[in-house]
Amino acid sequence: MAAIECIPIGIVRSPYRVRSDAPRQGRLADTVAEICVLETYAAGLEGIERSSHLIVLYWLDRAERGLLYAKPPGETRERGVFSTRSPARPNPIGLGIVDLVRREGDVLVVRGLDALDGTPVLDIKPYSPEIDCIPEATGGWHIKR
Repeated sequence: MAAIECIPIGIVRSPYRVRSDAPRQGRLADTVAEICVLETYAAGLEGIERSSHLIVLYWLDRAERGLLYAKPPGETRERGVFSTRSPARPNPIGLGIVDLVRREGDVLVVRGLDALDGTPVLDIKPYSPEIDCIPEATGGWHIKR
């Protein structure tokens, strides 16, 4: 299979320097971070202020890539990595839903991002409750047994 090339559109500036600094999930923290969009892609931010929340896709550049099993917090048994939210995975793509605090030119100030400082950003999309929220799952995790 051919390799896939992703080009970062920006970089994260956050207080998290190493993995142990970051919260288990970004939405569980009130920390403010910045997404610095590269000048080449800054025009793509036009109109982003219309969104109160954003979906951020980022490359977990310091994550382990060779693991296929992970043990979720609070569990005693390992599971297949694709049934977990572990950052260690074959393609360590992070996904965060963040609050857009404000835009300062080519910098987005956001709340709720768990990415480490210097993490490459792959894409930014507006969050849409009508599209991205599954009504029967709004009460929390729903795992089929």
